[in-house]
Amino acid sequence: MASSTYEHSVRLDVSKCTGCTNCLRRCPTEAIRIADGHAQINDARCIDCGECIRICNNKAKKAVVGKLEDMERFRYKIALPAPSLYGQFNNLDDIDYVLDGLLKVGFDDVFEVSKAAELVSAYTRLYLKTEGIKLPVISSACPVVVRLIALRFPSLNDNVMHMLPPMEVAAALARKRAKEQHPELADDEIGVCFISPCPAKASYVKNGFADYQSNVDVVVSMSDLYFALISKMSRGGDITSMTESGMIGIGWAASGGEATALFNDEYLAADGIENVISVLEQIENGNIPHVKFIELDACTAGCVGGVLTVQNPYIAKTRLQSLRRYLPVSKNFLSSDEQEYIPELYLFNDLPVYEPMTVLSHNMAESMRMMADIQKLRSKLPGIDCGACGAPSCRALAEDIVKGNARLQDCPILEK
Repeated sequence: MASSTYEHSVRLDVSKCTGCTNCLRRCPTEAIRIADGHAQINDARCIDCGECIRICNNKAKKAVVGKLEDMERFRYKIALPAPSLYGQFNNLDDIDYVLDGLLKVGFDDVFEVSKAAELVSAYTRLYLKTEGIKLPVISSACPVVVRLIALRFPSLNDNVMHMLPPMEVAAALARKRAKEQHPELADDEIGVCFISPCPAKASYVKNGFADYQSNVDVVVSMSDLYFALISKMSRGGDITSMTESGMIGIGWAASGGEATALFNDEYLAADGIENVISVLEQIENGNIPHVKFIELDACTAGCVGGVLTVQNPYIAKTRLQSLRRYLPVSKNFLSSDEQEYIPELYLFNDLPVYEPMTVLSHNMAESMRMMADIQKLRSKLPGIDCGACGAPSCRALAEDIVKGNARLQDCPILEK
């Protein structure tokens, strides 16, 4: 999939943008420039991490996701709640209150992503025993990280685990269960809705994943659904027990939850986009301790820190710890037969192919000339990375000038 055809879920509302440099400084891939008095986003570099949404005081950046009304076109509606949803509610002592509330909102069935997460964890343990895999294995659960690796660290593509994220496994299993319970339904009458903590999941669904097309039909914001859901949730009444998740599945909502589910200590877990980049740089340089598995979450504290959530991520994480306390370790262990191999349902074949953002030219001689010109220009610039030119750093401005997208005169300090 070429980057030019990638449909993003992070958009800019120019009418609200004042041209401040907050987002410019925070963008992890230098995808933002300030020109003509407002921000501009380079789609080829954007990884939909939502960091610009989080930092923008004017709410000029927004997530483009679906609405609950988009599910009305389906005869049978299935909700896929991400485990981070449970951390949004105060004094929640039973997941079934949330699941029951989703049915009252209008869904016909609920399939917990945390259930699928426990199955993915079980098969990941099997994956790590596979002969010939490249270590350390990097989790593929966070779509921001997968796109970041493809764009900025393509040498690490072979380290990415070819396991579908729990959202996708849940969608496939939910469709299968719906067909078994309701054989009268046609495939296009079944709609699957993922309740997401971040915009990157929506981008994943819109674009597919290389040759793989998502089983999710609609992605809605967790913050949008929260208020409709909380009004439907009844506390203390008799409700049907529906939850099929244990401590492992709920634990996926926070950083480290996926890694600790592997039942060994040969792992590394990092959260927050800047820390993720730091770890990837060290893996690329070979400066990393011996570990078999690396879990990377672009959002601070993990999925509970997504920009589409309602609650402070650390409060949500604390709530989930209390919720997990009385749950079994897992409700989804594999049988002896299931431990022989990983079913096709859980795997993808190819990673998406993007143009690495570090490529200056496809001609080696031209690339070397451009690099030399960038270094020469950089030495002329003040080197204070003030952002007044509209680029995030002096080095970025030098590259823009060499590529013909900026002028040396754009640096106001140099002009003075």
